[in-house]
Amino acid sequence: MKRLHVHVSVDDLAASVRFYSVLFAAQPTVTKTDYAKWMLDDPRVNFAISTRSSEAGLDHFGIQVETQDELREVYDRLKQADRPVLEEGAAVCCYAQSEKSWIADPQGIAWETFLTTGESTVYGDSIDLGPIRITGGKAPSSACCLTEASEDSCCSPKQEAAA
Repeated sequence: MKRLHVHVSVDDLAASVRFYSVLFAAQPTVTKTDYAKWMLDDPRVNFAISTRSSEAGLDHFGIQVETQDELREVYDRLKQADRPVLEEGAAVCCYAQSEKSWIADPQGIAWETFLTTGESTVYGDSIDLGPIRITGGKAPSSACCLTEASEDSCCSPKQEAAA
């Protein structure tokens, strides 16, 4: 069964964790110094927040799947969307190991499709999503691992994930 993923960049993680914990009537399932995530069943969403982006607000949307078959199904749909698709493959991002692809909608909002395969002790990194970013002359806002690499960004050189 698929799950909607929403990632929001925040300025104050502690205040945002308090707010969303009240809103969702649940504590985060993952809490780090720069990141928190709720795996909610009602509504069925993977809602994440982080302080990793330079700009607060919507970071990206996604579709999280539970099986390789679901991942192939969603990948097939991405290919039919008549937009550039970046097949990232194995990745470490947001303290998780996953297999993922990226696409941007006509407004430039980044969408990731992914299957989580394990946890990671590091935030992680990603590929350059530049090829999907230009849409209608407009680049979308930065997303998890979408900005140029810097020494402290999630896009800095890949570090080994926890086994």
